[in-house]
Amino acid sequence: MKTIDLLAFGEPLMEFAEVQRNGERLYLPGFGGDVSNTAVAAARQGAKVAVFTAIGRDVFGQDFLDLWDREGIDRSSVILRKDGRTGAYFISYGEEGHVFSYARAGSAASLINDDELPLIQIASARVLHASGISQAISETCADAVFAAIRHAKANGTSVSYDTNLRLRLWPLDRARAIIHGAAALSDILLPGLDDARQLTGLERPEDICAFYLNHGSSVVGLTMGKNGTMVATKERLEVIPARPVQAVDATGAGDTFDGAFLAEWLVHGDPFRAAAYANAAAALSTLGQGAVAPMPHRAQVEAFLRT
Repeated sequence: MKTIDLLAFGEPLMEFAEVQRNGERLYLPGFGGDVSNTAVAAARQGAKVAVFTAIGRDVFGQDFLDLWDREGIDRSSVILRKDGRTGAYFISYGEEGHVFSYARAGSAASLINDDELPLIQIASARVLHASGISQAISETCADAVFAAIRHAKANGTSVSYDTNLRLRLWPLDRARAIIHGAAALSDILLPGLDDARQLTGLERPEDICAFYLNHGSSVVGLTMGKNGTMVATKERLEVIPARPVQAVDATGAGDTFDGAFLAEWLVHGDPFRAAAYANAAAALSTLGQGAVAPMPHRAQVEAFLRT
């Protein structure tokens, strides 16, 4: 019996976002890591969510445990490494937007291997969600994601995957091989347009969607920023318009889209309706700074959709 709506597998990162106060540059703490962000976004839409990762027995790790508890996320399978370290990143803001600096090498999550997978929890979830970042942080983690995906498919658990290309973590050729391998096993693929162009070598969104559908995915939700989201299945292709807002910070908007999309898709199974809902949630998430703090709850999204 499926007892979890969404199980998210990836690396959490403490976030430190730049602010200017009285002429001084300060960094305020927050929460990040694409898959943890997705888990929070889904939980705020009412989904029953669990997270699988590894964190250090440190202050940042405890902060994440407290966050997941506040959000009602099941963290019973999270590994606590006594000598491990929870990763972090810093957001600075310049003329060309935000700039990320990472302190994640050797993090507790990067040491995950397939012997540590929560197999019972994977089998009891309706959807397993992972990303390219989940696989980019180490070879053992890349292998563990593949093992988790195969176990999910063997037990009737749908697989969702965000390509989330980060070329700081691995070269493009290796990223292509791993990400395309995972995409071929995924039921729902959630790429961003810029990443997908680099991964596929294709330019037109329609061609990218066709590529991934032919590669094995059943649903492709290609996010295109202000141009909306192109949703494609074997039977239908449609662009779902973006919801315009006066954005403050787009950090975490893609993760908010993923979590909201999956939570809504789990309600009715319609990816086109799910994308319209997720576009609204992602737009609202840009109205504040940082990844997690401005993520909306379901009531806010539904009110926004009525406007």
